[in-house]
Amino acid sequence: MNNILELRSDSFRTLMAYFRCAIMEIETKFNVLNEEFSLQHDRNPIADIKSRLKSVESIEDKLTRKNLPVTCEAIEKNLNDVAGIRVICTFIDDVYMLADALLSQDDITLIQKKDYIENPKPNGYRSLHLIVEVPIFLAEEKRFMRVEIQLRTIAMDFWASLEHQLNYKKNITNAEMIQNELKHCAEVNAELDRRMSEIKRNIAGMQ
Repeated sequence: MNNILELRSDSFRTLMAYFRCAIMEIETKFNVLNEEFSLQHDRNPIADIKSRLKSVESIEDKLTRKNLPVTCEAIEKNLNDVAGIRVICTFIDDVYMLADALLSQDDITLIQKKDYIENPKPNGYRSLHLIVEVPIFLAEEKRFMRVEIQLRTIAMDFWASLEHQLNYKKNITNAEMIQNELKHCAEVNAELDRRMSEIKRNIAGMQ
């Protein structure tokens, strides 16, 4: 079978269904943590949860760039970001609390962790990235699937969304100035997150 055609096969559709199941497993875990925290502290640490599956075109492109065969086997063995979840939190403390709570669960295996909050990217991007492996339980088997998780605050998500849109604009004559301004905005956002977290701690200390 032609490699490209394999990504239009029943095997590929089945694999994507498995990734969707993995997304549902992780989403459920975060929703349970959100509910538990709400009962204990009378507020929700999670503002929103977004999920996505990588498109066929993006999968083909990434495998090709990595000089890998365009097959279902190569996807499962080599791509960690086919299934993606973004968890948008209220405060920075919530990001780390939720990450620690998820990773402490005995059916979650951490594959990779990148902390772009403590160590932002050169352009100012901030987020906590986790690659985890989670089991999905099918009718006759258990499979372990990988999911990419991004945890960030509302301010970080706002900045990342706008930065992504602006980077797709073409024929920008003052690109360097815009990149510098975006980085400055990221620093302002980080300061806002820090101040809001401090206000939260002060209010908690009064109770």
